[in-house]
Amino acid sequence: MAKLWKMLIMMMVVNLITLSQATESPEYKTIYTESDFEVRFYNDSVWMSSRVNQRSFHQATKFGFHRLFQYIQGANLNFSRIPMTKPVLTSIIPQAGPLNSSAYSVRFYLPVKFQGDPPLPLPELNIKPVSWPGHCVAVRKFSGFARDQNVVREAEKLAASLARSPWANLTLSDSRKAYSIAQYDSPFRLIGRVNEVWVDIDGSESADCRSNGTSGTSIYEEHALIDVVSSF
Repeated sequence: MAKLWKMLIMMMVVNLITLSQATESPEYKTIYTESDFEVRFYNDSVWMSSRVNQRSFHQATKFGFHRLFQYIQGANLNFSRIPMTKPVLTSIIPQAGPLNSSAYSVRFYLPVKFQGDPPLPLPELNIKPVSWPGHCVAVRKFSGFARDQNVVREAEKLAASLARSPWANLTLSDSRKAYSIAQYDSPFRLIGRVNEVWVDIDGSESADCRSNGTSGTSIYEEHALIDVVSSF
C-alpha cells in the first residue's frame, strides 16, 4: 500500500509540474477593465466537477484535485489520458456545508477535444461532467499561494470594488456570498504565481454584461447545471 501511495504521489507531482505548461483554458472576452478588477464573458464550456466536504479551502482543493487527477490519468471508462488545462477552479459557498461550514466544488476544464463527448469517470471517483452556459464573471487577480486566509480577503476586496462599480447590484442573487478561486500555477512555482477571484454577475455579452432583464445562470447552482450525461 505504501508503494502504491508513493507511486501516486510521484504521478501527481509530475502532473502538477505540467500545470505550468498547460495551454488550454476556457475562452472568454474581456468586457470591462478597471485597475483592480475586470469583467469577462466566458463562452459555453464543459468542466469535470468534484464536490468536496472539507472544512477548509486548501484541503478541499487538495482532495478535489486528487480525484480529478485520477480521472485525467485514465480513471475513466475510456481509459483516456487527458491533458492538463488551467485554471483549477475551486468554487466556495460560505455556510452551505455541514455544521455551517462552506461547501466546495473543485473543477477541471476539459480540453476542446473532449468538450463534446467527455469520457465518463469511474463511479468511485464521485465526480461528474457539468455544462457551464456562457455567462459574465467579475475577476480580481492576486499573487502568491492561495490559502484559506488570503482567498477570503481577496474575495472581500473584489466585493468592495464591485460595490463602487456599475455592477453593484448585478451579482446573481443566489451567489452574492459565493465566489471561486482560479489557480493557474503548479504548487512548485514559488514566484510569479497567478490566481484569480471569480464572482458571477447578471447580464449578457450583447449587453456588455449589464443586466438585460433576464436572470443569469450561476455556476454555484450546481443543481441547475446541465449534466452532460443525464444518466450519470
